[in-house]
Amino acid sequence: MRNGKLLKLKYLFDNRDLAEMILKNWNYDTEETTDLLKYFRISSNAVYPFKRDGAVNFLRFTPQEEGSEEGILAEIDYINFLKGKGYPVVEVIPSKVGKSLEIVDTPWGRYFAVAFKGVPGKQISRLELTEDMIYGWGKALGQLHGHSVEFKTADDIRVDWRQKLIWMEEELKECPQEASARKEVELLGNFLSKLPVTKENFGLIHYDFEADNLFYEEATGRYYPIDFDDSVYHWFVMDIVQAIDSVTEDMPSERHETAKEIFLRGYRSVKIIDDEILKHSEAFRRYANLYGYIRCLRSIGESWSNEPDWMVSLRQHFKKSMERESQNFGKIL
Repeated sequence: MRNGKLLKLKYLFDNRDLAEMILKNWNYDTEETTDLLKYFRISSNAVYPFKRDGAVNFLRFTPQEEGSEEGILAEIDYINFLKGKGYPVVEVIPSKVGKSLEIVDTPWGRYFAVAFKGVPGKQISRLELTEDMIYGWGKALGQLHGHSVEFKTADDIRVDWRQKLIWMEEELKECPQEASARKEVELLGNFLSKLPVTKENFGLIHYDFEADNLFYEEATGRYYPIDFDDSVYHWFVMDIVQAIDSVTEDMPSERHETAKEIFLRGYRSVKIIDDEILKHSEAFRRYANLYGYIRCLRSIGESWSNEPDWMVSLRQHFKKSMERESQNFGKIL
């Protein structure tokens, strides 16, 4: 995830005992799961693979400090809505007592846990992109946004872009040296607040509809997005800009424009794009960079003596990312 959420470094340790303690809230194949647990991933959440009825599934858990019960339930509500519309999407597995979300008290604190079925296909980031796949990627995003236009919740629990900027501002209060980031929050807030909001250009977006979070099933040509926990009410162009950047990330620069056109053609085959909003792609890119920057800043805020090598290396990696993401902070939009 290039610009999404990150846990604080102290939560990035592999804790197999914690994972097994939480996993016991679901039915699973004990013997086959033991070896699988070593293939964990921790970034915005801890994700541990496990087997159930011979199929690979995934346990995702988050410390209470880093998540909210309401936000996760809203995410599950959106996923179930998409599934009901026939949109190919990751599927939630109920726990032993039928809950989509388990709140688990452990010796390491309280955790929010959800289990998901594995989706068909292969991760896009591991495939060689063809023009047909890029077109399909754009079409899949357009279909998602088309459904989002129809999505309604009893309570508007999912946050919007303004609330995200307020959160960023609050995080920066603890960092007096971050004057340029505070200026960027102000600039983006003023700029975005002047953009028109309509039913067709604004709604609940995925936010991370990128190569790491998208699986492609070649036999059916279907795309399966995962990781909806960062979804937010925003302009649909926010998703479009980040997806195109993901499409072109590893391409030679001379192919970028063609790939962008193919992606947009796929999107437009199922949903209109507000071209006036699309003209402001750079502002949305800067929003993503600012959000990524502040997530990194928060993640590395604490430090300890004698940190393990992987943590030292990760801290340096985050700092380099922050240098790239902050290059345009404070520039007039």
